[in-house]
Amino acid sequence: MKKIIPILLIYSLLLVGCGAKTPAPDITATTLPVYEFTQALCQGTELTVGRLITESVSCLHDYSLNVNQVKQAEGADTLVISGGGLEAFMEDILDPSKTIDASQGIDLLEGDDHDHEAHDHGEDEHHHEHDPHIWLAPQNAAAMARNICLGLSARYPEHEAQFRQNLGPLLEKIDALDVYGKEALSSLSCRKLITFHDGFAYFAQAFDLEILAAVEEESGSEASAKDLISLIRLVRGNGLPAVFVEQNGSSAAAKIISAETGARVFTLDMAMAGDSYFTAMTNNINAIKEAMG
Repeated sequence: MKKIIPILLIYSLLLVGCGAKTPAPDITATTLPVYEFTQALCQGTELTVGRLITESVSCLHDYSLNVNQVKQAEGADTLVISGGGLEAFMEDILDPSKTIDASQGIDLLEGDDHDHEAHDHGEDEHHHEHDPHIWLAPQNAAAMARNICLGLSARYPEHEAQFRQNLGPLLEKIDALDVYGKEALSSLSCRKLITFHDGFAYFAQAFDLEILAAVEEESGSEASAKDLISLIRLVRGNGLPAVFVEQNGSSAAAKIISAETGARVFTLDMAMAGDSYFTAMTNNINAIKEAMG
């Protein structure tokens, strides 16, 4: 009998341990950039930061939250969003009283700021009134970091001094990225791009590049023969040495264009997923330098 009681006790403790849930983070940020900035700002506090969207995605226009994500967003004490319309898919669960919008005060580009004539989406075409991919310009990223710092300071005034202390090194890191990009891309032989994602307008604006065409390719909505002819003419007419696909997108049309024109295919990253915003942005800069230098 004496042996049975300890065994039952151990068994019950194991059951409790298995059923224990990981505490929800104090702060939930939607995508990689706002998560990384928020995490950096919260260093030295007891606040925990979680990320809502961890999958390898490049666009959220067709995204929908699963049950666990809804619970995480609704259960968070504070929700940090990129803003600019990016999180339109979750408007129904956003609580303005606990939401920090990182896009406040940032000048948004029109959603169709660049040429879409090369690809017809049809009736189901997705459309943003404004282009929400603001973080791809380092100056916007710096504004986002400041906005998050202000929002956190309002939500957790006891940590305001720490947030402000952490903001300095974060802004220095973003500024270093901006300087690196401008220096690396200052003497390109060609500054005109064709991208197979329509989200790089802010990046192009930040580094004085011109997007000739931004083609959206998705499953069931690939570039048509007419599209390909138009794009091949653009490549040849402008002497483009390369075209750019998005990391999580299709490369089928780009490979056809490459075969017809000799233009090489390079990959760009929307810096919305993965492990590091700064790594993704640096890789984008390096890819364009190699392709167009």
